[in-house]
Amino acid sequence: MTDPAVPAISRSLFLYAVLYGGMTCIAGVLGNKQIDLGPLAVESGIFAFLQLVVLSSAVAELHGRATANRLVLFGFVPLIMSMALILLVLALPAADEMDPARLGAFHLVLGQSPRLMAGGLIAYGISQMLNVTIFSALRRGEGRLLWLRASVASVTSQVIDTVIFITIAFYGVFPIGTLMAGHMLAKVLLSVTLVPPLIYLLVGLGRRLDAKA
Repeated sequence: MTDPAVPAISRSLFLYAVLYGGMTCIAGVLGNKQIDLGPLAVESGIFAFLQLVVLSSAVAELHGRATANRLVLFGFVPLIMSMALILLVLALPAADEMDPARLGAFHLVLGQSPRLMAGGLIAYGISQMLNVTIFSALRRGEGRLLWLRASVASVTSQVIDTVIFITIAFYGVFPIGTLMAGHMLAKVLLSVTLVPPLIYLLVGLGRRLDAKA
């Protein structure tokens, strides 16, 4: 029997919240690899960030804008905790038996600068909140123009994410114009091609999960 004192949470919201927390943690790690998408070179963390967009939009569609905004805010918890744990592990002395090459690679991949961390946190919060706001504001009835709302919200939020992150992380280090333009173009193309079908998939799956409750 369900305890009436415990607030109920739908199956879809529970599943998507777990996935959302995981994506916030892995995005920064994946970003250490640059990949080629045709003529464009982008950091592979873009795929995790697009999953965040899809998940927050799906939650907004299924459970409302307020719930999606809380999901974004709660996403700071695993993000900050993962950063703190990485800093702790980097600061702890390595075992004498550890291969120096592996140790150097570990520090190289995970030893992000404070500017990168700050840029990631700020860009995450602003872009994800913006995505939920635009996606919800364009809603005109349940399920209507889902692909269009998802595309517009994703493109806009990801462009803003790119501007904020690259400016904070790299301004003054090297010219950022070409890097920013390339990332924007890649995110726009991926937002238009990947986000709409994934939104339909997650919204449909969420409705099926909740119907079985």
